Formats: sequence, structure tokens, C-alpha cells
Amino acid sequence: MNRSSLQVSELVIGLVLFEIGSTPLFLLGGKAKQDAWMAMGIAAAIGFVLLLLYLGIHRRHPDRDLYELCRFYLGRWVGTAVGLAFVLYFAYETSRNLRDLGELTVLTLLVKTPIFFIMFVTIIVIAMIALHGVEVHFRTCTALCPVMAVSYALIIGLIAAAGLIHPEFLFPVLDDGWKPVWTSAFPEIVSFPFGQTALFLVFFPLAKKGRSLSKAVMIAYAGVAAFVIAVNQINILVLGPVLAANATFPLLQTVQLIQFMKVFERIDILFALLLYFGLGVKMASFYIGAVIGMEKITGIRYNKWVLPVGAVIFALAFLSPNYTYHIWTGLVVVVNTISPVFQIALPLLLFAAMLIRRKKARTSG
Repeated sequence: MNRSSLQVSELVIGLVLFEIGSTPLFLLGGKAKQDAWMAMGIAAAIGFVLLLLYLGIHRRHPDRDLYELCRFYLGRWVGTAVGLAFVLYFAYETSRNLRDLGELTVLTLLVKTPIFFIMFVTIIVIAMIALHGVEVHFRTCTALCPVMAVSYALIIGLIAAAGLIHPEFLFPVLDDGWKPVWTSAFPEIVSFPFGQTALFLVFFPLAKKGRSLSKAVMIAYAGVAAFVIAVNQINILVLGPVLAANATFPLLQTVQLIQFMKVFERIDILFALLLYFGLGVKMASFYIGAVIGMEKITGIRYNKWVLPVGAVIFALAFLSPNYTYHIWTGLVVVVNTISPVFQIALPLLLFAAMLIRRKKARTSG
């Protein structure tokens, strides 16, 4: 794929929508109960440190993406193996979002439609987005951003206006101490969603050069972190910590409670559409990241890899026999064992290799 020229604003908006993605679909920090906002705040702070790491890696070689950096600093064989591992990780994350979208659709809109068909149509649509490349994807995000911003503001405003928020659900604070807060924050919430910005090591080199990139990305991250924390806490303030933790889709259940002046009802349809947008952005981002990786590793043109990668993603989406197992795998196994490897361990290894090579270069000089 040829080098694209993205505006910094386009990349930042893509980052914001990517971080929101499927996050409102779940309750994060449920083990911390009413203190979930603390767990998310701690996770967001750790995620910010990781973002600084990713930006630091990018600044040392702003013209090389993740795959090129791996091969340059880790060597041809090790770098290729690490790059392939990232490709598989991105493809798997795409498949998880694909399964989430299929399950949400069956539950809310197309209850009699086979999930296989829903997911097949979805992966074809996402493959078409990936086929058109990075520029089209991020400019689509720019077009979707105002719609999503207004819609989320409307939903939150209606929840408040309908009198569904109960501030007493914030108390007692730290009723079970700090342990559930810390265990919820790391590695679970760090891995999903905050650490997933590691993907943007693939996209940072595509932005137009300038000093504004790092600053804009950090400001956007802080804003979207505050939004995600607020939306997550709304579930607890409406449903209560116990019911919210046990709901399949807590925010959907919250939105279904809206009945304002007998006019604004069935807002759950609007919420479902917002989730489709968010899931679509996240799927397309991971999908494109995986396809770019295959092009960089093999030298075969980008377009040639879109369908094979899509076929792998579609197959991976059926690894879980049911939705309960799918959720357990994603929110317990993956976030605790697999994601930290790709979001923390491997970026740290890459950064260490960069520092060592720089030190050797200075010494030889």
C-alpha cells in the first residue's frame, strides 16, 4: 500500500472513535462495583503511560510503522515473527468485534436471522472499507464523528432528564477496599480499551509530519477516557452495581428504560446504531492494521491480502461455541494473558532495542 497523507485531525478523530468502539457495550470494572470509576481512572492513567511509550517509539523513527520497526530493530527473523504475531492479534480482535456485532443484532433487531448470515454480510462490508484503504477509513470516521457526538449527547441527556440517575449508587466509597479496584484496573481495563492504542503504531507514520501530532493525540486520549469513564458509570448510577454487573448489555438495558414525556421512547434503536458505528470503526481499524502487516511482511500488494485476512477473521469469530464463552474468553482470558503481551511486553522490547542500538551507535561514533 502506498504511503497515505492523513491530516492529524483525521487520525485523532479515528483514534477517538476507535477507543469508544465497543466499550459502551460492556460494564468495565464490575468487580469494583460502585468504585468502577476509580478502576477506570487508574487504568486510563496506565494507558496514558503506554500511549507515551507508543508516541516515543514513533518519534524515534516517524517514517516507519510497527512492522518496519520490528524488522529494523529486532532483526529479520525475530522481527518478522513478531510482526506476524501482531497481524494475528489484530485479526483476532477484529473477529471478537465481529462476533459482538452479530450477537447484538440478533438480540435487538434481527432476532430470527441466523448469526452466520449477519456476520458474513458485516465482514463483506468491512472488507470493502479495508479495500479502499486508510484514507477512506479515517475520512469516514471524520464524517461519522458529529453524528455519534450528537447522538451520545442526546442519549445521556435523556437518561438524566428521565430521572434515571441515582447518585446514591456511588456510595459507599471503597466499601471493599482498594483490592477490587486495582485488580479490575490492571490488566483488564488497561487491556480493553486503553492499551489497544498500540494499533496506532501502524497509522502514526501516515499522518502529516508536524509537532502537533503527539499533543493532539494526548488531548484526544484524555477526552475520550473521561467520556468512556462517564458512560460506564452511568450504567451503575441507573441500574445499580449488582444489576449492571450481571446485565448482558448494561447500557442497552439502561437506554431501554428511557420514557420521557411519552415522546422519546425506543431510544435503544438509536443506541444500537451507535454501537454499529463504533464496532464498524474498530473492526475496520484492526482489519486494516492486519492487512498492512501482511503486505509489509510478505511484499505482496495490499489489495491481495484483503480477502484472505477477511476469511481468517470470519473463521476466528466462530471459535467460541456461545456468547457466554465468547465474553468469558475476551474479558477474562484475552485481557489478562494475551493483550498485555502485545500492548506492553512487545512495545517495551521494541523500545529497549531502539535504546540499545542508539547507545551502540553513540559508542561507536
